Amino acid sequence: MAKKKEASSGQALVIVESPAKARTIGKFLGKGYRVEASIGHVRDLPQGAAQIPAKYKGEKWASLGVNVHDGFKPIYVVPPGKTKHIKMLKDELKKSSALYLATDEDREGEAISWHLLELLKPKVPVHRLVFHEITKSAIDEALAEPREVDQGLVQAQETRRILDRLFGYEVSPLLWRKVKPRLSAGRVQSVAVRLIVQRERERMAFVSGSWWDLLGTFAKSDKQQLETTLVSVDGKKIPAGKDFDSNTGKLKSDDFHHMDAAAAQSLAEKIRSGEFRVTKVEEKPYSTKPYAPFTTSTLQQECNRKLNFTARRTMQVAQSLYENGHITYMRTDSTNLAKVAIEDARKLVDETYGKDYLPAEPRIYKGKVKNAQEAHEAIRPAGHPFSLPEAMKSKLNTDEFRLFDLIWKRTIASQMSDSRGRRIAITIEGEGCKFTVSGKTIDFPGYLRAYVEGSDDPNAVLADQEKVLPSVEEGELLSCVNLEAKEHITQPPGRYSEASLTKALEERGIGRPSTYASIIDTIQARNYVFKKASALVPTWVAFSVVRLLEDHLGGLVDYQFTAQMEDDLDSISRGEEKQLQYLENFYFGNGKPGLKKQLENKIDEIDPAAISRIYIGKPEDGEDIYVRVGRYSPYIEQGDRTASLVEDTCPDEVTIEMALKLLDQAQLADEPMGVCPETKKPVYLKTGRFGPYIQRGDPDNEDEKPQNASLLKGMEPESIDLETALKLLTLPRDLGNHAVVPPVKDKEGKEKPDTRSGQPILAHNGRYGPYVKCGDETRSLPEGISPLDVTFEKAVELLSQPKTRGRGAAKKPPLKVYDKPSPVTEKPVQILDGRFGPYITDGTTNISLRKGMMPEEITFDEAVDLLAEKAAKGPAPKKKKKAKKKAAKKKSTTKKKTPAKKKSTTKKKGTTKKKGTKKGT
Repeated sequence: MAKKKEASSGQALVIVESPAKARTIGKFLGKGYRVEASIGHVRDLPQGAAQIPAKYKGEKWASLGVNVHDGFKPIYVVPPGKTKHIKMLKDELKKSSALYLATDEDREGEAISWHLLELLKPKVPVHRLVFHEITKSAIDEALAEPREVDQGLVQAQETRRILDRLFGYEVSPLLWRKVKPRLSAGRVQSVAVRLIVQRERERMAFVSGSWWDLLGTFAKSDKQQLETTLVSVDGKKIPAGKDFDSNTGKLKSDDFHHMDAAAAQSLAEKIRSGEFRVTKVEEKPYSTKPYAPFTTSTLQQECNRKLNFTARRTMQVAQSLYENGHITYMRTDSTNLAKVAIEDARKLVDETYGKDYLPAEPRIYKGKVKNAQEAHEAIRPAGHPFSLPEAMKSKLNTDEFRLFDLIWKRTIASQMSDSRGRRIAITIEGEGCKFTVSGKTIDFPGYLRAYVEGSDDPNAVLADQEKVLPSVEEGELLSCVNLEAKEHITQPPGRYSEASLTKALEERGIGRPSTYASIIDTIQARNYVFKKASALVPTWVAFSVVRLLEDHLGGLVDYQFTAQMEDDLDSISRGEEKQLQYLENFYFGNGKPGLKKQLENKIDEIDPAAISRIYIGKPEDGEDIYVRVGRYSPYIEQGDRTASLVEDTCPDEVTIEMALKLLDQAQLADEPMGVCPETKKPVYLKTGRFGPYIQRGDPDNEDEKPQNASLLKGMEPESIDLETALKLLTLPRDLGNHAVVPPVKDKEGKEKPDTRSGQPILAHNGRYGPYVKCGDETRSLPEGISPLDVTFEKAVELLSQPKTRGRGAAKKPPLKVYDKPSPVTEKPVQILDGRFGPYITDGTTNISLRKGMMPEEITFDEAVDLLAEKAAKGPAPKKKKKAKKKAAKKKSTTKKKTPAKKKSTTKKKGTTKKKGTKKGT
């Protein structure tokens, strides 16, 4: 074992990325070391005009944060809230005898180390520590053999960051102008969205076909049964899904026996009492090899299939396991295992499963990654020897244990013997019909004793599962027990799940596996994609954005072009390609137009009306039908006719038939369903972006705003008549006044009036469902009780029950409580359900969960890191807010400003009213 270098005098400062990693490394280092966290990146390109330094603000290129006219020099700034933390690191460095940079050994980690050097400007010896697992032996080896910061990796990361900034900041404004405000484009995210949109287009174009066959159950003389499928009749094959044209739904050839329901039933009746015998028994031996150890990509895919984890959740849990020293580095493209890891795995195979399960030679797996500096080991259990899952169960939370168990089994299985077995195919014939059944017998399970891989098909069983058939001989007579006619319908290509999208991106070489989780998060956060069960469904906005990019900036979303970028970045990291030359070629061009040239004149060239139209089809006796991506929501268009489309409608569900139905309903909505007998105003049934609703009053009448009422949950537009519509318009419905309630005394003996006392009780239909209200008190209506029918007595009963949410509600139990206290406050770390959503707290610091974060997915270490990051920013500057309020107050009292203010207020009110009308319409 190499001997680690001790600090000469005073403590040496070690800097890692996260507090969790700092705590773990701190356990292995002596008193001569102080371990601190950078809490992620310490410098970045400016995010918005406010962060651009004053000396650059007059420059035309300043908004990019990159001087494209002077060697693509980036402007680096310390992110808001990090200044105090950087000062702390500088103060610690002043007291230190050496600086050790122990960030991850990939592009991002290397860049963090370089930025730390640029900010801290150390005057003491600097060492770069590299390790792939956080164990004592790995830390000792890293200390014994430090290196310098790898400028190749730093340049590759900087190139990637500049390239992404130029792509995003130059292309996104085009989307704002031509599609919708606040959209974003990205080098990898736009390509990922294109993949998802392309799959949905295939589904929209798909025409299903159908065929019928027979499921036959045959029995041996000893009553053992075989369940078979009809494959041919009189020598003509029964078709399968692959035999149908996906564009027409018709068979590609006439050489099949194509049956409908009647023909299948007739055939079953005809042959049911016939004679059947086994004509063929075919048995073939087979063997399968174990799967390679996990890479980042395969880990994400398998966790999605087996554990139902999102890519983000997988990486969060893996990060926690790595930072606490339980697994090796979780961002890797390599399937290689270190020699000592192979030895550990083989020893465990021998001890756990026996010598028969141990191959004569170690298995060596080779990956496809060119960049050796980023090709770490595969993901495996850390340490030597590996800890057993049973021993780790008490040390890990549920998610951590499930993931560790998966990694452990996959690693062990990778060093086990092949699985061996026999595939058996049986053919049964009679009455001109041929039936077949196949099975699989595993003679020696080999690696399957430890690990069986999942499948991308949600309806499929685990791969390599055994299916044992009864033993039969050729010529053996069988009796027909049952014949069942069954219909089959061809299915469109399946939508991408997180696992299959990750696989597709990796196969095309697009992006890095370590970035796939953030890509999937981003495209959902940007409203390009939403989830339906586990499937990723593109929005109509995504269709429009992809259409614009394909038609006008095709090279930027070309799959090969995007994949080549990753190879180029690897070349830069190896010093084979020059950073400046590459950026100049990308932005200004080199024979082919660069990004800048491609974007010239696009504002004038692109017709927003054209790219916002998605073709649906043409009815036999009508005009073409399109979906239009409107500024506020999508809608259907046919000539002059339009109809609103509910936003979360899956694109492949919008057929010609559905579109015509919505257009007809919209046309009917222009005609009143009747007239209100009390107000004499017309009543309409309309459909908006959030679904159908009732409207009383003429929308074209500017003097009076129409009254709207949403349909109750479960109501279908077809079932709504004038009587029901008028009932909905009575909401909120007055049920009568609550009885007078005497005031109650609080803990201090003061009388507190009851806000319900003598107040009217109203039944509402709200955004989150029906409820009753009296004074300041509200209660949701239980399932099955309608606000149209709820009685006064039931409302009083509900209002008397304790409140379950909102102000005055009984305190909610925590969504999650961690089993370890905060290392800072020593109080419980928990996730609570607050007024504005879930938030993490350690009793002192609170931080809301970001969009897309699920409480059950947040690990203890991630919670602590988020709290540390929030605490590092310090409290919000309250003094400035107070000063602004005072200044505004003083300004409002100035006599000269009064008329202008009145004018401004009037104008603002008018604008608000106009917007409100639009929204209502």
